[in-house]
Amino acid sequence: MSTAPEQQHPRVAVVTGGSGGIGSAVARRLAADGMTVVVHHAGRDDRAREVVAAITAAGGTASTEGADVADEVETAALFDRVEAAYGGVDVVVHTAGIMLLAPLAELDLADLDRMHRVNVRGTFVVDQQAVRRLRPGGALINFSTSVTSLAMPTYSAYAASKGAVDAMTLVLARELRGRDVTVNAVAPGPTATPLFLEGKDRATVDRLASAPPLERLGRPEDVAEVVAFLAGPGRWVNGQVVLVNGGVAR
Repeated sequence: MSTAPEQQHPRVAVVTGGSGGIGSAVARRLAADGMTVVVHHAGRDDRAREVVAAITAAGGTASTEGADVADEVETAALFDRVEAAYGGVDVVVHTAGIMLLAPLAELDLADLDRMHRVNVRGTFVVDQQAVRRLRPGGALINFSTSVTSLAMPTYSAYAASKGAVDAMTLVLARELRGRDVTVNAVAPGPTATPLFLEGKDRATVDRLASAPPLERLGRPEDVAEVVAFLAGPGRWVNGQVVLVNGGVAR
């Protein structure tokens, strides 16, 4: 049973990147907890509609919204539409992000700039809108990565972009003193999503799967369970980057 403050309205959650592997699992999990879920996409509205269809088939309430998370005008308009449709916002889960890998010496700077725009600026823009609108008892959950501490080769630019997310999360939690809004980040380890598996051969996947003591890759549902806790009953967890990686050593 949730220990979040009682409210007269259904809780409303915006999940950016809600059409992706982890994002869709998060959207379905929050809907299972009784939240109205807005499934954001950045162009693949067909995938977002599939997530909404799965939620509504299970008896939940959901809708789709599209926006470029790094565009402050589009993102503000998205939140305006959500507030107009549902009366407010209680939870924002920012899963949207991209991962482009190469050794630092070989990475195309255009890829660095692209990741910075989506992962850093996009987080800043979404967080800005979120904290301006979240109702008391609300939660903002950003997405980081365990790679910031694992220091895996080829991940330098991606890890750097997520290190910025960590910093924003920790500072923002303290800036919201007195608002009754929690701000945390989850940092998944190797998780079996298309984003993670793309471009990796079987030997690499098997090696990464054997790293945790649980000896498997994470599943999107594993991450979604932690998000649901932070979005609901986990009110005393605030200003944290929560590693969700099955126990992979630093």
